[in-house]
Amino acid sequence: MIYADNAATTQMSRAAIDAMVFHMENIWGNPSSLYEFGQKAQEAITSARAKIAKCINAAPNEIYFTSGGSEADNQAILSAAKVGAKKNKKHIISTAFEHHAVIHTLQKLEREGFEIELLDVHENGIVTPAQVEKAIRPDTCLVTIMFANNEIGTIQPIAEIGAICRAKKIPFHTDAVQAAGHILIDVQKQNIDALSISAHKFHGPKGIGVLYARKNFPLSNLIEGGAQEKGKRGGTENVPAIMAMAAALEESCANMAANTKKLLTIRNKIIDGLNKIPYSILNGDFEKRLPGNVNFCFEGIEGESLLLHLDDRGICASSGSACTSGSLDPSHVLLAIGRPHEIAHGSLRLSFSEYNSEDEVEKIVTAVSEIVEYLRNMSPLWKDKLSGKKDFVLEA
Repeated sequence: MIYADNAATTQMSRAAIDAMVFHMENIWGNPSSLYEFGQKAQEAITSARAKIAKCINAAPNEIYFTSGGSEADNQAILSAAKVGAKKNKKHIISTAFEHHAVIHTLQKLEREGFEIELLDVHENGIVTPAQVEKAIRPDTCLVTIMFANNEIGTIQPIAEIGAICRAKKIPFHTDAVQAAGHILIDVQKQNIDALSISAHKFHGPKGIGVLYARKNFPLSNLIEGGAQEKGKRGGTENVPAIMAMAAALEESCANMAANTKKLLTIRNKIIDGLNKIPYSILNGDFEKRLPGNVNFCFEGIEGESLLLHLDDRGICASSGSACTSGSLDPSHVLLAIGRPHEIAHGSLRLSFSEYNSEDEVEKIVTAVSEIVEYLRNMSPLWKDKLSGKKDFVLEA
């Protein structure tokens, strides 16, 4: 099997598994208990908080554990909105290609009377700092723009956007779920006020994540309960998952340079190979993208059919975000960068980790090329395009 869907989830690392099992077997006390066995669990959490903070250049007391990126996104956005509403500031700036954890939260706020401004995304999948600066108004209470896109992998100019928000005293949140562990994050240098992370994107377990909230970023509770997480997130902490996440992130950050070098070689060879398929196009900027992301559209095919045929050949891939893979609608990300519906339906996302090898490149390129040709030969629409009855959308 060739696993090429690491943007959906990743295989747990040995370091993460070992940390998780050790704490399940040995440090299973309740961290809120006052006796020594409970306090050992609390000490473990404290050490994990410090390790994660170090990876993003934050203070340990700015790290809050959540159930994942979606919860972290929700808490950050709803917290800023609550503060804004008290000041009669109900304008929020985001982009048209955010993850649905952000988009749906913003839609909820829109129904409650907030004005949501979604910035257009250029064809290369990059939002410019000038767009953000132009959109900011006296009643803006939050800017939330993802660090790296989950489908097309494009990396946004976060530091520049953050600097604009800092100068104008507007809170800035970024969904860094796809970025953490893969590209450098420095919340201080990049002027980030709040940031969301999910462990299963960097070889940690599912169901655990982090919300970084700068010390002056006022958090509201999504989950009431005990005094855990400084009273900002009730519920007994999942110590084994927290420790596994810290181990995975620490390892990913330590090996980032070597992993990036390897992934760029794999990524660029696959892009070169898929570019040779007629009437295909790479989605997103070639340079400013995650090292392990490849996203293509192929005219004249349906992405779902391509995925099923790849699966028959033992290749795991995606046609978009795993959160919406059951939908027949085209990707909102691809529509946001200007792809027509017909073209957006024929998308393929390949995403790699350091566990992939260069030996897999030729197998993937060959399989995709052969399947695309096979599916096109079966399509009456493709025959109409070849005969001139219908126009091609993409260039050969």
